[in-house]
Amino acid sequence: MTIEAPETRIVNTWRVACDGSEGALGHPRVWLQIPQDLGWVECGYCDCRFIHQDFEGKV
Repeated sequence: MTIEAPETRIVNTWRVACDGSEGALGHPRVWLQIPQDLGWVECGYCDCRFIHQDFEGKV
């Protein structure tokens, strides 16, 4: 059984920033690099999954 990521965002860049999207209740901003062979990366703080648009529907 797999658990879905709390939030999934489709992005058009290979490098993304995540700050928890909750203003003061979020987390420190971190920059994440999406591996071009996987097409997705998850934030280590909030588990938000970022999927590159080229991999949408394939992950």
